[in-house]
Amino acid sequence: MTDLETRMLDTQMLERGRRARTAAADLRDAPAAARTRALEILSKKLTAAEPAILAANARDVAAARANGMTEALIDRLSLTPARVAGMADAVATIAAVPDPLGVETERWTPANGLDIARVRTPIGVLGVIYESRPNVTADAAALCIRSGNAAILRCGSDCLQSSLAIAGLIAEALDEAGLPADAVQLVDTPDRAAVGLMLSGLDGAIDVIIPRGGKSLVARVQAEAKTAVLSHLEGLNHTYLHAGADLEVARAVVLNAKMRRVSVCGATETLLVDRAAAARLLPPVAADLIAAGCELRGDAEARGLVPQMKPADETDWMTEYLAPILAVRIVDDLDGATAHIARYGSGHTEAIVTTDGEAAERFAARIDSAIVLINASTQFADGGEFGFGGEIGISTARLHARGPVGAEQLTTYKYVVRGKGQTRP
Repeated sequence: MTDLETRMLDTQMLERGRRARTAAADLRDAPAAARTRALEILSKKLTAAEPAILAANARDVAAARANGMTEALIDRLSLTPARVAGMADAVATIAAVPDPLGVETERWTPANGLDIARVRTPIGVLGVIYESRPNVTADAAALCIRSGNAAILRCGSDCLQSSLAIAGLIAEALDEAGLPADAVQLVDTPDRAAVGLMLSGLDGAIDVIIPRGGKSLVARVQAEAKTAVLSHLEGLNHTYLHAGADLEVARAVVLNAKMRRVSVCGATETLLVDRAAAARLLPPVAADLIAAGCELRGDAEARGLVPQMKPADETDWMTEYLAPILAVRIVDDLDGATAHIARYGSGHTEAIVTTDGEAAERFAARIDSAIVLINASTQFADGGEFGFGGEIGISTARLHARGPVGAEQLTTYKYVVRGKGQTRP
């Protein structure tokens, strides 16, 4: 970039921040009905604009293929009629979610007689930086509108055309509902310098940065952001087949957890199998995976039971494949499974398959990840499946929000204290 182009981008981004801050104040004061109305309008617009959205997405996909993007990332980027319908349905679901703003989460009266309430309130302006997934444009916008936050969205250059098509509908929906169109702004330049400017906080305009993408993006945001960050690490997820696992449940859960969509962050990347039941469980589970086109990489003991497996090495226990590849390890028992997860896991999502209720609860208590599932696929690690309508991401942070980040998780709180003329002695 030339110096002039740099100055122009600086000016444009600072102006976006200023407009977002103004819009955030208006959105905070807007009635819940207006925000609901905007989401209902947006849902209908997404459905009506399906041909235009798919045409824009086709341009993105063609460019991505020409640039050598992997098929796993192409899958994340691609929209289909079903996926556009899913976006519209998610927005409609978010519209129906109870409005979180103004909700009293607690109320009490201490000895001084004051009436103290803790009340949900918007965070303010959110900067959302994401890669490859155009559906995030709709999900993030809808969740920010529902939670009363303004948003500055910066998508990856690979999904810019799709996101621009969606962002135009968002602006129309806000305007038709009587809300400021500046409440959701999409950065319309692929220039990576815009990311750096967002990480600077835009002169205090951005309150929180939310990255949704690969490990390198999250690492950059965490290293450079000059404002608060709400992020998740990679989805290095595990499914553990306990000695008490039912075979048919194990087969169904593992196949779905790995192969439903290999490119999502909720996909299982490592299968742990209890030694006491490995001979009973692993061969049929492996046969299902191989038949579905999954490459298996196992330790020596696992390969002894399933000779088609390739050898696994230390890097396989640390890899989020986002591809039809699964690492397989035989462990001594539940203690061995939880120790493996503690060493190699990313704190995202873990699952146990067992008929032993005591073992299931022990696993749930020991695992320190954002989501723990019992006898269910890790692919349920999704805000929509949690009833949130959608999500901005799965937070592996330990403060503020953890797990799927929906509208409620995008609020903070304030204390409203009502008195009767009390003064402090």
